[in-house]
Amino acid sequence: MDVTRKKRDMLKMYYGHSQEALQDQGAATADPCNINGAHFEPDIYLGKLLKERSLGELMDKETEMVRHIKALDSDMQTLVYENYNKFISATDTIRKMKNDFRKMEDEMDHLATNMAAITEFSGTISNTLQDRRQQITKLAGVHTLLKKLQFLFELPTRLKKCIEMEAYSQAVRYYTKSRKVLHQYQHMPSFQGIQADCQLHVDALREKLRSKFHDKNSCPKELAECVDLLLQLNEPAETLCQDFLSQSVHSSALQPSEHTDILEFVDCGCNGFLSNVCLVIASYNDLFLNRQQDDEQLDAIALKKLVSFVNDLMELYFGYVQRRVLLEKETGDNTILVRALDRFHRRLQAMNKLLPDTDFSRAGTEIVSRAARDRVSHYLHSLQQHYADCLTDIRQNLAAPRMLARPDGNPLSDLLQGLNSSLLDQMKSVLSNLQAFIASDITFAMKPYFRGLFCVQDVRQGLVVAFLEHINAVCIEFCEAPSDKGAVPPALLLILSRLCLDLEQSTISYLLTLVDEQFMLDSSSVVTPASVLTAAARDTAQRLLNHYVRVQGLTISQMLRKSVETRDWLNTIEPRNVRAVMKRVVEDITAMDIQVGQLYEEGIRKERSSDSTKRSLSTVRPSAPTRTNWSYTPSTLDNSLMSNIQKLFSERIEIFSGVEFSKVSVLTGIIKISLKTFLECVRLRTFGRYGMQQIQVDTHYLQLYLWRFVSDENLVHFLLDEIVGSTLHRCLDPVTMETSVVELICERG
Repeated sequence: MDVTRKKRDMLKMYYGHSQEALQDQGAATADPCNINGAHFEPDIYLGKLLKERSLGELMDKETEMVRHIKALDSDMQTLVYENYNKFISATDTIRKMKNDFRKMEDEMDHLATNMAAITEFSGTISNTLQDRRQQITKLAGVHTLLKKLQFLFELPTRLKKCIEMEAYSQAVRYYTKSRKVLHQYQHMPSFQGIQADCQLHVDALREKLRSKFHDKNSCPKELAECVDLLLQLNEPAETLCQDFLSQSVHSSALQPSEHTDILEFVDCGCNGFLSNVCLVIASYNDLFLNRQQDDEQLDAIALKKLVSFVNDLMELYFGYVQRRVLLEKETGDNTILVRALDRFHRRLQAMNKLLPDTDFSRAGTEIVSRAARDRVSHYLHSLQQHYADCLTDIRQNLAAPRMLARPDGNPLSDLLQGLNSSLLDQMKSVLSNLQAFIASDITFAMKPYFRGLFCVQDVRQGLVVAFLEHINAVCIEFCEAPSDKGAVPPALLLILSRLCLDLEQSTISYLLTLVDEQFMLDSSSVVTPASVLTAAARDTAQRLLNHYVRVQGLTISQMLRKSVETRDWLNTIEPRNVRAVMKRVVEDITAMDIQVGQLYEEGIRKERSSDSTKRSLSTVRPSAPTRTNWSYTPSTLDNSLMSNIQKLFSERIEIFSGVEFSKVSVLTGIIKISLKTFLECVRLRTFGRYGMQQIQVDTHYLQLYLWRFVSDENLVHFLLDEIVGSTLHRCLDPVTMETSVVELICERG
């Protein structure tokens, strides 16, 4: 019974039914009516069905159970067939493994027998030759050591004999062969003597080889051989290159001189120095490369030495060329410089064909690129200096007596036009000169690594964009300049503001289009977009115009502040005339209106509120007052509460807000600042009756003239109402003057 249960459990584990799952399933199937449980009782189950089910349900249940029985029978047959096939396959595999292992066991036995025979035979040989082997090894070592010692003891004599016979290559070969051994045993006294004697002969050999550099009859092959031998003797390559350079190249061809034409300098270097270098390369190839065709390793070493040697020479030559090219930085014409650089670049390309492992044309192009960048930098500095000179000329013209008061012409517009034309002409001239670097007959101009960087980074970005940014930076400095560095003329701020606005509207687009066409820039180039430059120019123009408004507003405000603070308003006499400062204010604002009108359009004005005063502004003379419907009546004093309520719902006036690019907007900003200063000064004083009436006369006079300068006359009305109202509140005896009397005084004044 236990054996049967154990087999059943093993089968259940094989088919995935663990003991825990069986226990849980047994607990769940303890019901005797559960047909799938271990405690199923057929009689109880059948009695339950007969009691609970009808005849039709019993027949359906029977059909279902028959179907399940057939399905289980089919599954059992399939399982038996599958297991039978697996058992047959396992039996075949075991039978085959037995055969394979039997054959392998026979082979291993045969191998073990062979190995035992070999081991026995090897042991016999070792025992026979053991004594003789030790003697042979010892004698061979002694013989080798004696040969080395004999060579070392004879080394000084051999070196001396080779030097006397001028067999320098053999002497160097002897020494380099034994140098490592001498260094290894230098602590032994006998070897110290040998090394000292050898060092004396090697020093003499170095002097003999170096004397070849000063021999005018030495050919390039002999010089190349001497360089190679000295390099094997651990001579510094830099010193050898310098000595070889002094012998192979004429000093006159390598010395940059301010008195030597750049074209002559390049021709001398190409025909002298570079020709000699080519001869040296050819000789070196014959001596060290062409004779070692069968040994690739030696060829590689020799070629590496040659490349290193030539690279050092060319680096020195490039340094001289760069220094000479720098002397051309301040010259005005590019034609000779470009021709010289083109010849220099062409000759370097020929050297690349002679020595394929080098790329001197790339280094030459870098020198050409640096020369081009220096030219661009020089032109940028010249443009900046020209811009500074133009600003100085404008300041001198503005400082001339009665320059801005000329009745004929538009002086500010003429200055602006002259500045624009001068800057454009200079830029066109510079771009025309720089086109010499990309001419079609110039070899380096066709190289993409030169042309792309030169046209995009140097010309467009480094010159045009940098100069436009410099203009903006200088203009911003005028806005941020401290007062201790001197006042900036307001008219200059106005001109520069219009200049930046013209840059934003047309000049920047024109210059960028011009440089793109002349230097053939494609759309894929990464450059500063025009929108960024125009936005910066417009922002600068706005800042300059805002600064102009503040400066001019401050000038008018200073006059009004002093006129209020220096007068005794309690003990003044009855007003008989308009104060002179008010006339000065109107005159100055009129002059500002003329200045701004020369550079900016009129702008949009709001329609006048009174039909009696609607007239063309061009028909009103600046010196003639205009009647308006504005007056500050005494009833305003009694109606102060209603006035304050109206102020709550009126639009707030921004005194220091930005202005638009129009004449009325600029003058409105100046007048707002001036009248706001006048209002704040009035609020700090105490007035008598006649002082208050004088303020009433002055404000009426200002109204007669200032309304025509602003975009909305209601703004002037509001600020003047505030001034008069504040005066009434600060007055000890607030009795206003009749409107007709005020008008009569203002007209007579």
